[in-house]
Amino acid sequence: MTTKTRSNEEMIAFRKNHFLPTASLYHKEPLHLTKAQGQYVWDAQGKKYLDGIGGIVCISAGHNHPRIKKALAAALERDQIQHTSTLYLSDPAIDAAEALLEEAPAGLDRVAFTNSGSEANELAIMAARHATGETAVLNLRHSYHGGTSGTLANCGHHTWRFKSQPVMNTVSVQEPNCYRCPYQKTKESCALECAKDVERAIQTATNGKIAAMIVEPVMGVGGFITPPEEYFPVVTKTVHNYGGKYISDEVQTGAGRCGGNFLLTKELKIDADMVTMAKGFGNGAAVGGVLMKSDTAEKMTGRLYFNTFGADPHQMIQAKETMAIIKDEKLVANSREMGKLLVDGMLELQKRFGVIGDVRGRGLLLGMELVKDRATKAYATDEAVRFMDECKDRGLLLGKGGLMGNVVRIAPPMNITRDDVKFMLETMADAFTAIEKAFGKVAL
Repeated sequence: MTTKTRSNEEMIAFRKNHFLPTASLYHKEPLHLTKAQGQYVWDAQGKKYLDGIGGIVCISAGHNHPRIKKALAAALERDQIQHTSTLYLSDPAIDAAEALLEEAPAGLDRVAFTNSGSEANELAIMAARHATGETAVLNLRHSYHGGTSGTLANCGHHTWRFKSQPVMNTVSVQEPNCYRCPYQKTKESCALECAKDVERAIQTATNGKIAAMIVEPVMGVGGFITPPEEYFPVVTKTVHNYGGKYISDEVQTGAGRCGGNFLLTKELKIDADMVTMAKGFGNGAAVGGVLMKSDTAEKMTGRLYFNTFGADPHQMIQAKETMAIIKDEKLVANSREMGKLLVDGMLELQKRFGVIGDVRGRGLLLGMELVKDRATKAYATDEAVRFMDECKDRGLLLGKGGLMGNVVRIAPPMNITRDDVKFMLETMADAFTAIEKAFGKVAL
C-alpha cells in the first residue's frame, strides 16, 4: 500500500479544518518531509536538508540508523510480540533497563518506562508527592516539562497554559538565566541569588514543606538557558532540607547530547532523587523513562501504577540499540567536539553580527539568542523567524524557543561531522547577512 500524495496546500487546508488550532507549523512555507537518513532529511520535492534540530531534539544516533532498522526488522521477522505491557515478563524491557542502569547516577537503581517525557515527568511528580506526603512542587520560570495536566501546571510559559489549567500547589521560582539575570547581576557579581530564591519561595509560598522541585539541567523550550554549575548544589541541598525530592528533567539534555555523560545529571554530580528522559533516549521512538532512588520507589508499595504501552518490546529494542550505538560510535565525545566547533564558530559570528546577543548551551544542545539591540536586549522575534526561513532555503533546518520565540535552537543528530559544522556555520553567516539587509544592522 502506498501513501497518498497530497500537495502542501491540501495538507495545510486539512490541518486547518480538522487538526486542533494548537498544531502550529515551522516556516512561512511549511515543509513536507518524506525521507531521512543519518543527519539529513528530504522534502517531497527531493530537496536535501541538514537536520540541525534533530527532529525536535529527538534524533540522537541519526535518522533510520541501519543498526536500529536491522534490530526492528529482526524482531518483526521472528514475530516478536509487540505489546506486552508490564503485566507480563519481557526480555527487551530487562535488556533496556540493564543498559540504562549502567548509565545512571549513583543511587538511582529503579526504572520505569513511559511513552513520552510528559508521562515520565507526571510519574516523577506523582511519586514525589506520594513519598513525601506533601503536594507543593517548585518549578522554574521559563521551564517546560510536558503537555499533560500536571506538567503544564509546572510550565513557565503563559503561551502553553490554558485558562482551565489547574496550577494549585505549584510555585515558580526565578530562572538561572545569566544572560537576562532577573537580579541584574553579572557573572562577576553573581552570588547565586536565583538559587537562594528557592528557599525564599518555600518559606513564603508553601507550608514550609515541599514534595519536589523539577528542573531541566539546560532549559529546553525556554531557549537552552544554561544554569551555572554552582547553581545545582545549592538548590538540591535546599530542596532536601525542606523534605522534597529533586527531579532532574533530562528529556532534552539526556542521551549524551550535552557531551559529558549519557546523563548530564551524572556529569554535573546533581544530587537528584529522580531523573526523567525521553526524546533522544529512543532516537525518535515513543519511549520515555524514569530513574528513581529505592527509598522513593518503595513508598509506592501497595499502590497501582500502570502504563499501557510503557516497556513494550519494540520501543525497548530501539531504546537499547540507541544506547549501544551512542556508546559504540562514541557519539558523546563527538557531541562535545562538534559542539565546541559550533560554539567557537557562533562566537565568531557574534563578532560580525550584532543581532546575536548570546551564545550558550552544552555539547550539541546550543542556542543563539537574537536581539534588536545589544544594550537593551530587546527580543528579536521576527528576526528569528526570518533567520530560520533563510537557513531553510539554504538547506539547513533549525528550531526556535524562548518565551518570546527569539532563541535559535541548534540540536542536530549527534553523528554530525566537521564538514556538517562548516556547512552550518557558512549557512548561518549567509542567513545573518540576509537578516541585516531585511531588518538593518544591530550595533556591535
